[in-house]
This record gives sequence, structure tokens and C-alpha cells, in this order.
Amino acid sequence: MPEGPSVKRFQLLTAPFVGQVVAKVGGSSRQRNLKDLKAMRLQDSQASGKNLFLAFGAALEAWTMGGSPSPGPVEEEPTIQGEADRGACSLTLSQEGQEDEVSQLSPKEHSVQRKQETECSVPDAADAAGGIWKWLRFHFGLFGSIRANEFSRANKANKRGDWKDPVPRLVLNFDSGGFLVFYNCRIHWCTSPAVEPASDILSPKFHRGQALAALRQPTSICYTLLDQRYFSGLGNIIKNEILYLARIHPLSQGSLLALSDLESLLDHAVQFSTDWLHKKLAGKGLHYQIYLKEKCPLGHEVMQGTFGPRDGFKRLSWWCPQCQPLVAPEGNDPKSLKR
Repeated sequence: MPEGPSVKRFQLLTAPFVGQVVAKVGGSSRQRNLKDLKAMRLQDSQASGKNLFLAFGAALEAWTMGGSPSPGPVEEEPTIQGEADRGACSLTLSQEGQEDEVSQLSPKEHSVQRKQETECSVPDAADAAGGIWKWLRFHFGLFGSIRANEFSRANKANKRGDWKDPVPRLVLNFDSGGFLVFYNCRIHWCTSPAVEPASDILSPKFHRGQALAALRQPTSICYTLLDQRYFSGLGNIIKNEILYLARIHPLSQGSLLALSDLESLLDHAVQFSTDWLHKKLAGKGLHYQIYLKEKCPLGHEVMQGTFGPRDGFKRLSWWCPQCQPLVAPEGNDPKSLKR
């Protein structure tokens, strides 16, 4: 799924629409009361880790966010065939080496996603943001994305051999004539954004001391890095890349590593995530050092394994045994550790 830099980019893509009024709502989502967004104003846009939050309020209430909504005629929702002439701007997501626009959910995946959405209810207006705003939380799937003023197009045939464009989960048309399109995401109403800047690797308020304490636990370091309580927005790509940059084996226990090594790892986590965001905003791709590679930059053979807590989710790891030697507990043979 999109990692912190991608979701932050999504937030920046939605930001220009803050202050505008929703003129029409479309999409395949069966989340209840999404149609109620019509005639509401987009009041705020926030990103936290892997989640995007949008706030909506009554269009007639005084808007205090700064600036004023752009006046303009209400336009009909653009068709899939006719929107390309709008002079579109878009940001696409490259997740784990593939483009988001090539993916289309299967009927089974659509069914599961719709079931998840319909199980959630919209909060009463009196319960949301002090009785004024209603918040939507967006959690993106593996190839989730947002586009502004254009729709995603299929660039290859699906498993059935059909060239079908991805189906939008939600389309928000605004009174200015612009629109936002959301793909492959779960949409839930919430009473307020669950923003934890102390754990967000892209936040200026990221708490290094808290993160460092988490890294020093007697746990495989690759498990800790994916724990969103301490590293919100850090995903599998970032995990693999920064472990290689810090020369740390993914299964090394944090409590056995030197403090200087953990501080180096933390520096790489923040710097890599920030650089990745800047590359995305500049429309540049990301060059992997170890992720999905057969050899490391020094020419050594790369190993691959699936690691995760016994009762948790397992994720793929790539590492170089020569550049990233395993630090094992005293008296244990590194080869005996489970992978």
C-alpha cells in the first residue's frame, strides 16, 4: 500500500480544493451517506502516516481557513471519455515498482471492500469536529491513488484480456469545475483525524527519542520499523532500503545493536522518506539500492525472506549477507535463527 511519502503527496494534491463546494458525488463506493457531501464545503485536508483525512462542513457557514472559495458554475460530472480535454494535472503512484493505474480490483475484491465500507456508519453532525465538520478517512490499497481533474486509464489488459479502466471508488466534483478521483481505497467516516505527529516520520514533530526507544527493544529490527505506533507511514520499501543503508540485518535484535547504529538507522529513515517525497513532487522515480534487487550495489548476491511476528503480518525482506551481517544473541548460531 502507499507509504507515507505517497499519502503526503495525495494530501498536497487535495489541498488546492480546500474551500470549494462539492457540486456532485459519484463513484462505486457503497459507504453510507457519501451523497450527503453534495453542497458541502471541503474544509480541511490532513495526512498522517498511511491515512488521508478530509473534513467537510456546511457550505453556508463562515469559512475561516483563510482565503475564499472560487466562484464558478456547477458543472456536470465529466464522463470517462470526455474529461481528457480539461487540461488535467495528476499525480500517479508508483508502489513497489509498479504503476497504480494498471491495477483494477477483481469482483471479489470489490465485494470485500464494499462489505467493509457498508459496515461503518456516519457519525452524527453533533459528534463530528465540534458539531461542525464531518471527517472522512481514506486508507489506500496496494495500488491506491488520487487523481485531480482526470481519470486513470488502463495501460494493459486484465486477466480476462479486457482493457478496462480502473473503477473510481469516489469522485468529487466541485463548483469550480475541477474534480478529485479516488481509487482502490477504503473510506470511513470518523469523528476526527487520528493524527499522531510524534510518530509520523514526515512530521516536523516526529519524536526521535520515542522512536529510538522503540528500536532498542529486544525485537527483530524489521518488525519494529513497520510498527505504525512508532513509525507511522514507514512501509516495506522504506524498511528494506534504510536497513541496507544502515548496514543492519533485518532480523538483528534492536537491543543487541550499538546505539550509534540505531541512530544511523533513524537518520536514514527520516532522510530517505523526505527525499522520496521530494522526488515524487518533482515527478522523478525512486532508484532502489536493495529492494527487489538480485545484487546489491557492491555486486554481492541478495537474499530474500518473509519475516514477521508469529501472530502478525509477514512481509518480504531483501538484504545482503555481506553488507548486512546478522547480530545474533550471545551463544546462538546466526544460521539457526528462523527466517
